[in-house]
Amino acid sequence: MSSNLRFFDFFIKIKGYKIIFINKMTGLLYSLIGVSIVSLISLVGIVSLLVRDKILQQLLIFLVAFAAGSLIGGAFFHLLPEAVEAASDTNAAFVLVVAGFLLFFILERVLRWHHCHDSECETHQHLGWLNLFGDGLHNLLDGMIIFSAFAVGPALGWPIVVSIILHEIPQELSDFGVLVYSGFSRVRALIYNLLSGLLSVAGVLLAWLLAGSYQNFNQFLVALAAGGFIYIAASDLIPELHKERKLTNSLWSFGLVVAALVFMWAIKAFFG
Repeated sequence: MSSNLRFFDFFIKIKGYKIIFINKMTGLLYSLIGVSIVSLISLVGIVSLLVRDKILQQLLIFLVAFAAGSLIGGAFFHLLPEAVEAASDTNAAFVLVVAGFLLFFILERVLRWHHCHDSECETHQHLGWLNLFGDGLHNLLDGMIIFSAFAVGPALGWPIVVSIILHEIPQELSDFGVLVYSGFSRVRALIYNLLSGLLSVAGVLLAWLLAGSYQNFNQFLVALAAGGFIYIAASDLIPELHKERKLTNSLWSFGLVVAALVFMWAIKAFFG
């Protein structure tokens, strides 16, 4: 009798592991579908192909303004609260944010040295690569978040996907503007933006492989990304806005920074 009970208990355990495995695979499948949709948002800049070069050049300063507001809003309204909430030690979270800020400072120095040895050089190409690095890190996080949501169930996963899409539309549009402003051609900017967006797929696979052990790693990346976003906006994008001499354009740029901040706040307030 006892041996039968032991066998029955063993059978239940095996069956339980099978259910967990099936749930993980289902969550992975839904997550890959979700991040594929999110990644396609990175092609939002394709509408620029319908705009003449002269008009696009005039619009770039406004895209940079919107990008600055989006990055600051993303850092302070989305990433920082998440990093603080998830951290067991609040001070450690802020230390990681500062570390992210310094990391991007070092990266920019290296990129500036690589692309421009002349101290008088005014190229902005390093800004494009720096933005791609920060956006790629953010997309990696999005993939991990999407997998975490679908691991709970589709009822949580799909609303999270919709929320990320709403966040990504202005983010990817501003990223495209930064790349073009940095000297990338429109087609090249679209390709690199798409490749950056596909890192969300890598985020899903990484979260799936690490299963439940990646939480601390995720918190680490969130804080670093927040610091990177703050650095790019404050050190690179806002100084570019100060170069605009036309009062009307300056006022419009400021308005777009504020509009982007309000938009990012609204996404956080209404969609979480």
